[in-house]
Amino acid sequence: MSYPSYGPSYYGPPPQTHPNGTTILVLGILSLVVCAFIGPFAWSMGNKALREIDGSGYVYENRGMVQAGRICGIVSTCLFLVVIGFYVLMFVVFGGAAMLGGMN
Repeated sequence: MSYPSYGPSYYGPPPQTHPNGTTILVLGILSLVVCAFIGPFAWSMGNKALREIDGSGYVYENRGMVQAGRICGIVSTCLFLVVIGFYVLMFVVFGGAAMLGGMN
């Protein structure tokens, strides 16, 4: 049995969900908890989805999920870069000290 279509309501079309909203949120959370390599993917997918949401003109009910996943991806990427920078710094410091100590 199908119900008759009464057309749009007085307040406009019902809110839609962005198809990648849950994926972006899961990738953002996993990038913080499990693997920081996923952070840039959540960040870029979140940027793309927010551009689509803003450009569509429709009301999306999961915009907050997309923003949260994007922010988690940004935080994870920044933390990952800090850790990589720390490792490079330690490699230079201890590698240089080992080379100087080995030459004596």
